[in-house]
Amino acid sequence: MRAMVLRRVGEPLQLERRPLPVAGPGAIRVRIEACAVCRTDLHVVDGDLPDPQLPLVPGHEIVGMVESLGPGVTNLSPGVRVGIPWLGHACGCCSYCLSGRENLCDEPGFTGYTRDGGFASHVVAHADFAFPLAGFEDPVAAAPLMCAGLIGWRSLKMAGDGRRIGIYGFGAAAHIIAQVCRFQGREVYAFTRDGDAGAQAMAISLGAAWAGGSQEAPPVPLDAAILFAPVGDLVPAALKAVAKGGTVVCGGIHMSDIPAFPYRILWGERRVVSVANLTRADAVEFLDLAPKAGVKTTTTVYPLERANDALDDLRAGRFQGAAVLVP
Repeated sequence: MRAMVLRRVGEPLQLERRPLPVAGPGAIRVRIEACAVCRTDLHVVDGDLPDPQLPLVPGHEIVGMVESLGPGVTNLSPGVRVGIPWLGHACGCCSYCLSGRENLCDEPGFTGYTRDGGFASHVVAHADFAFPLAGFEDPVAAAPLMCAGLIGWRSLKMAGDGRRIGIYGFGAAAHIIAQVCRFQGREVYAFTRDGDAGAQAMAISLGAAWAGGSQEAPPVPLDAAILFAPVGDLVPAALKAVAKGGTVVCGGIHMSDIPAFPYRILWGERRVVSVANLTRADAVEFLDLAPKAGVKTTTTVYPLERANDALDDLRAGRFQGAAVLVP
């Protein structure tokens, strides 16, 4: 197999050839068709997230075909297309898992962080954390759904049922969840980097009612705001933009420090909450909803060997939508 490997944090990935991995008990080996590139991959490579399992194959928005089954696997078969997300394992016995909050598991495993991920031609995954993708015929289009879509969906649920939703950072997750908002009859207000006409035009093309810079005031008070940009300075800006009782959802796994802000912009029963990982139930819900909502992903395709270019282009904001690696 081929894999792009992180040997040391902060350094470029290296192309390596390895023996095909063997699926152990409860696991499957998947031949990867596509793997989207997530901002979390940047956080892993750049060292924003502590203690990755090195050497490491990053990537956690995986779509591929089941190639072989480990002992005890009965829920999947060879030749089935599956999606493999960020949450790669949960213990199943801690208080969080037992209360339906496996996303907060005390002993989790994460694809492309604590175990090898999808910047490769093959990957081994826990069968119980892989999702059949019947009806998803285009693996490139489906790959961004496995994190950008899932985290976007969990973020939207945490934002509540409000009609006017602000989205800060109009990248992979935002361009997916904006389509879900439109399907649900909500209004989207898109906030981008100042002067990013491309992202603003994309937001409007996907049905946003308004698009502007991240420090601009929206034309109406918002019911909730979701922050996909990992910029702590946006939290006070979003609090100013939401109405009383509104919620600001921080959708990323990493964010720069949130600056001090006056209590008056939090007062009025406004809330700031974070989203941590996802549950398998989130995936089941979203993968059922996405086709009904007519979600279409915008992708830029890179060959596997150009994973470093994809990461650099994501860091610099050189494309709209999501980057996808194809082995």
